Amino acid sequence: MNTPLTRQQKAVLVTGAAKRLGREIALQFAREGWDVAVHYGRSEQDAKETVREIEMMGVKSQAFQADLADEMALKKLFTRVGQQFTNLHCLVNNASIFEYDRANSSSPLSAQSLQNHMQVNLTAPILLSQLMFEHHKKDTKKMEEGYLPSVIQLLDQKLINLNPDYLSYTLSKAALATSVEVLARDFAPYLRVVGLAPGISLPSGDQTNDGFEKAHQMTPLGKSSTPEDIAKAAVFLAQANAITGTTLYVDGGQHLLPSSRDVMFKTN
Repeated sequence: MNTPLTRQQKAVLVTGAAKRLGREIALQFAREGWDVAVHYGRSEQDAKETVREIEMMGVKSQAFQADLADEMALKKLFTRVGQQFTNLHCLVNNASIFEYDRANSSSPLSAQSLQNHMQVNLTAPILLSQLMFEHHKKDTKKMEEGYLPSVIQLLDQKLINLNPDYLSYTLSKAALATSVEVLARDFAPYLRVVGLAPGISLPSGDQTNDGFEKAHQMTPLGKSSTPEDIAKAAVFLAQANAITGTTLYVDGGQHLLPSSRDVMFKTN
């Protein structure tokens, strides 16, 4: 764990931190001595439990509710977090929508589906990133001290290994991936922007546990990423001052194996 002096200088906001991967990322930052702002949408009880576990590690934590599809709610969220965590050093845009559609299927893409995915998976992370930039642009003293805050955008290994499944989701994440390089150039030298692309780490949708176990092993290394792998990578990126404008793939090499379908459909 970091020393108390270092800990006072660092806090992180993790969106969608009440459950699943976001929760593990929040807990890992806490294990490393970071204060943690836990964002949630509807999972209030899970968020409170995450905060309770973090506080037991001896660091500060608080839960914040916000609808990521609401621009005003996003601005209020960031303002509230900034007031409570004046040492905000990292933003992890983890929250996302993951719902099935495919152009050539019985569940084709609709305008509403695409809009919903774009609003939460793309627009919200970009707006929060802009707010993070404005927040740190004003603080030149921390820059002089070598303080390099960061935004981490959660992406997906399938962006290198494209297939037609989950079309709205894929398009939204592809646009977010493009933003990593664009924003890194625009926000420098005040703020680093990096991408983190997991492999299949947790069961999704209607996937069975058996199907997940099979899919998890379909990589060159014989296993994909675990939530712990992704969480540790996020903390690493938050502390890696020389990394910006690029994406780290943490997937056991899953992106190296071409697939005509999403891996979950190959294991049911």
